[in-house]
Amino acid sequence: MPATVIAERVEWSGSITWFRENVRRLRPEHRRVDPADRLTWVAGDAAQCDLWFPPRKIPLEDGSVATLPVLVIVAAHSRFVTARMIPTRKTEDLLLGSWELIRQLGRVPRRLIWDNEAGIGQRGRLTRPVAAFAGTLATKIVQLRPYDPESKGIVERRNRWFETSFMPGRTFASPADFNTQLQDWLVKANSRVVRTIKARPVDLIEHDRARMLPLPPIPLQLGWRERVRLGRDYYVRLDASDYSVDPTAIGRVVDVIADLERVRVRLDGQVVADHARVWARGSVITDPAHVESAKRLRQQFQQPRPAPVGDELMRDLADYDRAFGIETVA
Repeated sequence: MPATVIAERVEWSGSITWFRENVRRLRPEHRRVDPADRLTWVAGDAAQCDLWFPPRKIPLEDGSVATLPVLVIVAAHSRFVTARMIPTRKTEDLLLGSWELIRQLGRVPRRLIWDNEAGIGQRGRLTRPVAAFAGTLATKIVQLRPYDPESKGIVERRNRWFETSFMPGRTFASPADFNTQLQDWLVKANSRVVRTIKARPVDLIEHDRARMLPLPPIPLQLGWRERVRLGRDYYVRLDASDYSVDPTAIGRVVDVIADLERVRVRLDGQVVADHARVWARGSVITDPAHVESAKRLRQQFQQPRPAPVGDELMRDLADYDRAFGIETVA
């Protein structure tokens, strides 16, 4: 409650400055206590996950710039850091990025600790793709309650470390350039001694991995997946951008499949479009071969159909009588 409201409620008629100062002095004595425990992280047990937004916009394919999320996963016991910039914070991209970083670890932590990221889940309920992802990996995804930063403090400190140690003095030409520089820097970062554990993450990661779960033996079905009927304009939309498709598939149901790098469209298992995924929103990506194919099909459609010549299609009516065993009278 603001000090001015308190003054009004108690009908204070003196100096409001004096009243504010004394309310400010008394507030800490009446604030609820929120103790922070010292947590111990067992090898292989947990990895902390978070999104970090670099304080600098990244150039995109269409010449625009955007603030893009960086997915960060830190093995809690060894403090080994993995990170990658991803196109969006939507569920599909979060899972694609998580799987790539988990494969870099080489094993699956028994718990993945998140805050209340909407793409992961809300109000204590995971989204359906995230629940399936956790089930396939045989891991548990834990979403922390609000006002519990200490339980994810390791990854939060790494995010601040990125801003003070990785970002200064760097320029980036594209998201791919950002990821290349980040991966090179992480090799050095994981070789530095962490003050709190007095050890290097690169020296502890094998002990951490040994107690994690194995990677699943089957490939994961992740990414953007959708079935649509291709319209006359022979484009499909993915994450606010349009990609051209071979117009021979117009009117047919096609499968749109995309990951962090490529967008592919299949018709009956055959690839009818294959594009590099663009991160700029509102882009239109066109394959020149699709334009040529559309031009050829349009010309064929506009040409009049030739009329039948001769009476090759004429048939003697007596053939039908003979077929049904009807005798004709002369």
